[in-house]
Amino acid sequence: MVKRLRGYDIRTRGSGNPGTANVYRNAGAVPGLITLIVDALKGFAPVYLSITLQPRRPELAIACGAAAIIGHNWTPLLGFKGGKGVATSAGVFLALLPWPMAWTMAAFALAVKLSGHISVGSMTAAVALPIAAVALGAKQAYCIAAGVAGALIIYKHIPNIKRLKENKELGIHGRSA
Repeated sequence: MVKRLRGYDIRTRGSGNPGTANVYRNAGAVPGLITLIVDALKGFAPVYLSITLQPRRPELAIACGAAAIIGHNWTPLLGFKGGKGVATSAGVFLALLPWPMAWTMAAFALAVKLSGHISVGSMTAAVALPIAAVALGAKQAYCIAAGVAGALIIYKHIPNIKRLKENKELGIHGRSA
């Protein structure tokens, strides 16, 4: 998408990650927003269809969500490299857990606002979602799925955690914050 709009491969800029944060920092707000929407839809669409077509099979919806997240994080089209799964996971859980996701998105926004780091918002959301799911009485299987997805997001952010500790993590606008 960045190649079409800006003429270069986003994997050669910034962190090299094809995700929303790197696209936003290096290609601008419009490509960043498009990336966010497409990645979220990648998670939302299969889960929503699964819930709609097979409402009595929550395990199928969870499996569709897991496949979307894994396929995004380790896509064969990019040599089994990919994003960190934040937007795709958001799409998955927007379909599975809309009310807990509302609280999670608020936690994300607040964490980004207070820290100046998208990565801090992403990790905060990864922790907030399973807590919100449990607190709002979601199905146990969905709570477990939220916990696993959150743990995966934290795992994918280990390099960010190291940069945060060293005060080298890029802020929302590309400068160390």
